[in-house]
Amino acid sequence: MSSKQRKNLSRIIISAVLMIAIFFIPLEKNVEIFLYLAAYFIVGYDILIKAAKGIKNLRPLDENFLMTVATLGAIFLNFFGEENFSEAVAVMLFYQIGEFFQSYAIGKSRKNISDLMDIRPDFANIESAGKIERVDPDEVEIGTKIIVQPGEKIPIDGVVVEGNSTLNTAALTGESLPRNVKVGDEILSGCINLNGVLKIRTTKNFDESTASKILDLVENASSLKSRSENFITKFAKIYTPIVVFCAIFLAIIPPIFFAESFSVWIYRALIFLVISCPCALVISIPLTFFAALGGASRAGILIKGSNFLENLSKIKTVVMDKTGTLTKGIFEVDDIHAKNFDAENLIHLAAHVERFSTHPIGISIKNFYKNENDGCKIENVEEFFGLGVSAKINGETVHVGNEKFMEKIGAQWKSCEKLGTIIHVAINKKYVGHIVISDKLKPHSKQSVEKLFAIGVERIVMLTGDAKKIAEKISAELGIKEFYSELLPEKKVEHLEKILSEKNSGKVAFVGDGINDAPVLARADIGIAMGAMGSDAAIEAADVILMDDDPLKISQAIQIAKKTLSIVKENIYFSIGVKILCLILGAVGIANMWAAIFADVGVMVLAVLNAMRALIKV
Repeated sequence: MSSKQRKNLSRIIISAVLMIAIFFIPLEKNVEIFLYLAAYFIVGYDILIKAAKGIKNLRPLDENFLMTVATLGAIFLNFFGEENFSEAVAVMLFYQIGEFFQSYAIGKSRKNISDLMDIRPDFANIESAGKIERVDPDEVEIGTKIIVQPGEKIPIDGVVVEGNSTLNTAALTGESLPRNVKVGDEILSGCINLNGVLKIRTTKNFDESTASKILDLVENASSLKSRSENFITKFAKIYTPIVVFCAIFLAIIPPIFFAESFSVWIYRALIFLVISCPCALVISIPLTFFAALGGASRAGILIKGSNFLENLSKIKTVVMDKTGTLTKGIFEVDDIHAKNFDAENLIHLAAHVERFSTHPIGISIKNFYKNENDGCKIENVEEFFGLGVSAKINGETVHVGNEKFMEKIGAQWKSCEKLGTIIHVAINKKYVGHIVISDKLKPHSKQSVEKLFAIGVERIVMLTGDAKKIAEKISAELGIKEFYSELLPEKKVEHLEKILSEKNSGKVAFVGDGINDAPVLARADIGIAMGAMGSDAAIEAADVILMDDDPLKISQAIQIAKKTLSIVKENIYFSIGVKILCLILGAVGIANMWAAIFADVGVMVLAVLNAMRALIKV
């Protein structure tokens, strides 16, 4: 609790104690009035000051003005025989209680955001003249080796070049399970190094690193208002002047034209003003969106603004890229089929040929064969663009590549029925077998598809540049009935445009991770990017970013949005409904100041507490 919150709570308690004392201790009239006024000014002096400033700045028609007019009016009526001291103090007291709840709720939401802000690194360690020197992360250039000690934050994205350790990635991904890293692993800024010393070669500038981009997204998210928030802002500007004029009408017209008592109708007008305060709407709606953004970021889901929550809640069609979204995007050796040859020797030779390759296929073969330093003599490595690679290994020429490569060298290759990318191997132009390379499904991909259907998504479409057979296999495993294969990036945009134009599609989300997905992410009603391994272009174009690349978070993001909009609607209907009822009762004299207190402060407290539900994980 902040010092300001403690101060306000103290004022509320003092005022409440004075009120209780007046009720239960017999006092002289003058002493009682003094204590009432003391309680009133202790709890309400800041509201009076804000109202005065509003009048001075020619912006008087806000909740502070309404509270001030209503309570001072009620006090004023005491001098005309109306006993309203207790009601005037109670209105101000309960209003401040409501404000306290609001402040606490916003503080809770901001804490979730500030916890995320703790990922901001303060320094980077570089080695200079044999000593470790702390420098500003902004000064570190790409390719610099930095040192991260145990307990320190990773300041800049990079690759581990020395050491191994365990990282706490909770601030980025919402995942509590630590991640082990070793030499060659890519790591993101904002993670906390838990044990071993790491040397990291930076791959990005500080302002382009993950932590900086996340903080920028979160800091700017509240500037993008939803339609509900814009509605409430416009509603309050129009509504407040109307109710003020209605209250004036209520105080003046009946006494003049119907010979009624001025004090009775002024009292009703004051009740009308207290009831009419739109606090519950003005406070709870933005708070709900703010709490939802904070709760989502805590779960590793970054939503760039509350306006995207509304579209996200209405998603009926989800279009997904395959590689990197539903599959790991990392090729692995799935099988080895040797023809009159030793399978282990086949992968051994292929790995040596691919030793210097940077292609994902070549890397997967090298990763499969661990014993790279086995004494083999490798010469004349030559790459044939679009075909494969050849090299001399211990004097024998080894060719590794696709069918066209085998045909080029005259080797009689054999087809494979197993789905995947087939890499053929020939020794001295004699065919010896092939290696099956495939991209593996992510652990939660199937569960993600099932969950999306369960929460009301009506249609899921998979787009991929892979061959039709591979697309058929993946879609069958996941339970996706509609897919399009062998697509170039521009064809993905064409297919999405077609889906968007179909009447039954509803709001359409696209999920992707690659640089070629950026145009599609930007075109969809909601673009969702895989943040951990996704390209910068995809993350920039997206509206929602999943920090741990888990496809199960897609449904979680939609559920958060649905829950948020449900809370917003509940607060709007409840607040307006109670207001209208109490306004009618107040105008005809049935509702007194205590009913007005409930209609204003009670509804506001209930709406704020309801808004806080947006913080709870779904």
